[in-house]
Amino acid sequence: MPAPEELPREALLALTGEQAARLAAQEGQIAALVKQVADLTAANEQLAAKLARVEHLLSRNSGNSSLPPSMDDVPGRRPPVSGDRRRKGGRSPGKQPGAPGPHLAWSSNPDDTVPYFPRGACECGAPLAGARDLGVAASHQVVDVPLETATVTQHDLHEVACSCGRVHRALPPAGAGAAGTVTYGPGLQAWCVYLIAAHAIPVHRCAELVEALTGAEPSPGFVHSMIARAAAAMAAANKAIRCLIILAHVVCADETPIRVGPGPKTRKRYLLTACTSLLTYYFLGDRSMKTFEAFVLPDLAGTVGCTTGTRTTTPSPA
Repeated sequence: MPAPEELPREALLALTGEQAARLAAQEGQIAALVKQVADLTAANEQLAAKLARVEHLLSRNSGNSSLPPSMDDVPGRRPPVSGDRRRKGGRSPGKQPGAPGPHLAWSSNPDDTVPYFPRGACECGAPLAGARDLGVAASHQVVDVPLETATVTQHDLHEVACSCGRVHRALPPAGAGAAGTVTYGPGLQAWCVYLIAAHAIPVHRCAELVEALTGAEPSPGFVHSMIARAAAAMAAANKAIRCLIILAHVVCADETPIRVGPGPKTRKRYLLTACTSLLTYYFLGDRSMKTFEAFVLPDLAGTVGCTTGTRTTTPSPA
């Protein structure tokens, strides 16, 4: 083939067109290969995800999940590891040496002592009821909770007549309602408040629990009303706690989201806490500065420590 510089102009143009067409064809092939590689990469990622999912499902057994033991025989599933895996760390089962642990200690002052004597008759025929007592041979202590049964107590208010003609009636006990009515006493009310406030038990379950433990049948409405009654009874104590925290030199403050009732997200509120080493004050609001100032800051003369830093305040003019 002659050199390019020896070719005539028409031959050079034909050769250039042929090379351009060949280059375009190669670029099309390269683009198709790039697309094919991208498709294969995406398919490979999908298959890897599916494989990981399958391996995870096959790795589950009765030893590391809630699957029943009957599922351990499924083909491909790994059986649970036999033996005690705690042995790998060199630690024996149970409480470790030096770790604190609860135990039932013998009480030197039991609340009650019940004597037991042998019954029946001796082999000689003499009754054991008249036998001579030799003293305590062995003792057993049992810690138990007495059966709590709700009792109905009627409080009769008597009237007396003085020699002057005036009539006096006895005062009713604390917590009693109007004459001729039936009310729940402070002990049962305290149970309701304790279960709701300290253990966050729902109202209906609290009513069922009190009924199961005591035999009383408070309605869910009564149980729910105890929240407001307890808040009113604690108003003076809460005010005193707030005043003491305001007078503290250093106060720790924090907040946490809480739902105050059923409904949409708008029912979401925030529980704010301000505390010292001895006292804690709670406040319900949102995350606005208005809520936080109404919480404790306007009158606080000290340093507030929180999760975002500290703030030093001065007492308000009021």
